[in-house]
Amino acid sequence: MIKVLFFAHLKDAAGKDEISIEGSGMTVSSLKDTIASEFGIDTLDSAMTAINEEFADEETVLQEGDTVAFIPPVSGG
Repeated sequence: MIKVLFFAHLKDAAGKDEISIEGSGMTVSSLKDTIASEFGIDTLDSAMTAINEEFADEETVLQEGDTVAFIPPVSGG
């Protein structure tokens, strides 16, 4: 299982702050597509992705036990 963490508006869109998903062997891009279709979240493309607390790109392959965090862009002043 892969643990997926959502932050900020992504948490609101998903209706929860974390989920577990069978994602071992998927790429980050595939995971985003799966989550977008399951939860109707269309803003994952603009989110940064971290795997086990290290930033990752779209082609990174997920392993059993990974924790994936989707971090949306933030603004402030």
